[in-house]
Amino acid sequence: MWVRSTLAYRASFVMMAFGNFAATALDFVAILLMFSHVDALGGFSLAEVAFLYGTSGAALGLADLLLGSMDRLGRRVRDGTLDVLLLRPAPVFAQVAADRFALRRLGRISQALLVLGWALTRLDVDWTVGRVLLVPLMVLCGTAIFGAVFTTGAAFQFWAQDAAEVQNSFTYGGNTLLQYPPTVFAKDLVRGVTFLVPLAFVNWLPALRLLGRDDPLGLPGWVDFLGPAVAALMCAAAALAWRTGLRAYRSTGS
Repeated sequence: MWVRSTLAYRASFVMMAFGNFAATALDFVAILLMFSHVDALGGFSLAEVAFLYGTSGAALGLADLLLGSMDRLGRRVRDGTLDVLLLRPAPVFAQVAADRFALRRLGRISQALLVLGWALTRLDVDWTVGRVLLVPLMVLCGTAIFGAVFTTGAAFQFWAQDAAEVQNSFTYGGNTLLQYPPTVFAKDLVRGVTFLVPLAFVNWLPALRLLGRDDPLGLPGWVDFLGPAVAALMCAAAALAWRTGLRAYRSTGS
């Protein structure tokens, strides 16, 4: 329904998607401006940083397209309109995710993929079959990890009722963090996004393996391949949090 509504005004949709494209492109413009004054950032070249930018942006863009509407759940909990979704013969999770589905978010995805495509042509990497397959696997695992964070943040709103910005700090804020090399951040921060909220598995750890870089934390090499397992565990934990939150919902009481 929301897709049909969006495409009813094609020119408006194109302008909104382009605006989304341009707004996210400004992040990469900032990176280009930095590299106009330096040759490397944290020991990473422009192509390598662009690779981090593209993989993180594409993963968040896909998760945002599918589950970005979850941040509206707190409003529904506060005003009691979640009750309407409970009465419909469809999963509440699917209804919340599809609420005001914003097709314009394709602009973010296309912009990130363009940067990623450019970076892949500039990287000095010996492309084997395994390394080629690692790139789409990174994006898919990153999408699942960001999706789990979106879902967990939405589940938290069953109790907090107004915590969308907390969720955004880990999704959009995490995306901004992952656009830059881990070597430019303090080790305590790198440990936090590796062991506490494991966003490092979106692109940092597999990218280090792909680019032949040393892990700043000195972790064993096999850790770089744990992205699918971490994504699966985070999705399972997010599903549990969602079910627990939904069962705890007691409407507004009015």
